[in-house]
Amino acid sequence: MRFSLRLNNDLAVAEYVAIAQAAEASGFDQIWVSNDLFLRSAPVILQAMAHATQRIEVGTGILNPYTIHPAEIAMLAATLDEATGNRFNLGLAAGAGEFLKWVGLEPAQPLTAMRESVLAIRALLRGERVALEGSFLRWSGEAYLRFAAPRVTPIYIGAMGPKMLELTGEIADGALPLLFPPEHYFGVLPHVEAGLARRPAALGPLDLAACIWVSLSTDAGLARRVLAEKVAYYGHALSPLILARLGVEQAEFRPIEQAVMVERDMARAVSLVDDRMVRIGVVGTAGDVIERLEPLVAAGVEHLSFGPPLGPDRLEAVQLLGEVLRHFRRSA
Repeated sequence: MRFSLRLNNDLAVAEYVAIAQAAEASGFDQIWVSNDLFLRSAPVILQAMAHATQRIEVGTGILNPYTIHPAEIAMLAATLDEATGNRFNLGLAAGAGEFLKWVGLEPAQPLTAMRESVLAIRALLRGERVALEGSFLRWSGEAYLRFAAPRVTPIYIGAMGPKMLELTGEIADGALPLLFPPEHYFGVLPHVEAGLARRPAALGPLDLAACIWVSLSTDAGLARRVLAEKVAYYGHALSPLILARLGVEQAEFRPIEQAVMVERDMARAVSLVDDRMVRIGVVGTAGDVIERLEPLVAAGVEHLSFGPPLGPDRLEAVQLLGEVLRHFRRSA
């Protein structure tokens, strides 16, 4: 089995270094950092983490082809692979429409943009001249990477919708689907498998990471509060599909949204978050996480990816997740 850690790009750089070292010591295979607009730059963070570690792979979770041109993404991928000793993974997605609107961008033709971007970036990393007459990219054939990339960097796609999940199975090296709640894996898998049916054999197997939210602590109550705060903040914006999976009505989040956004009373908001809502992620002790994820592993999940909030003490959470890793590796 493979295990990865995912972090938002809202921490001090020194904290990422400490977390990366703890993750490597705990046996994690990968660590991913988001690149949300107007927070810290993920590529810079990844370089700092890689410099402070020896083995763990680092990845962008995710870059998009609207704010960074695919040509520059290929440059970044090849350079980070060179700088990290081939420990870099390139996470791509169409981007969050809400964030892109902040800077006047519309994520037009997301499926086409992702397909053409992945194929162009991979060709550049292979050292090819790239000619494209696509809908998103139009290159004359003069485009090529003017230094030798150390390898063709693995490309992971962050996918949510059915069509993007199919595309991921067809053309990506790895998949980073968010599972809200974790049991949504069983809804994601058929779409990925539909893409796998069209996958070129030369690409090899797909690394399908089951990306979940976790909040861990030796104090299960503290762990619950941290996840409840995240649910309180984002709950009103959850899609109808996620709400249906949780068995929650949109109207139930209105008083929570009022408490967070208007009253600025997080304690009251958290008190309104019930156990059904918290089921969007995994909360509690290492034993609670193991119990919740056993059915996924039994069903064939080979890569568990743990994402924020992680817990009241992130370093403690990484160490506790080490117990989860050891359990599943012993059971494999």
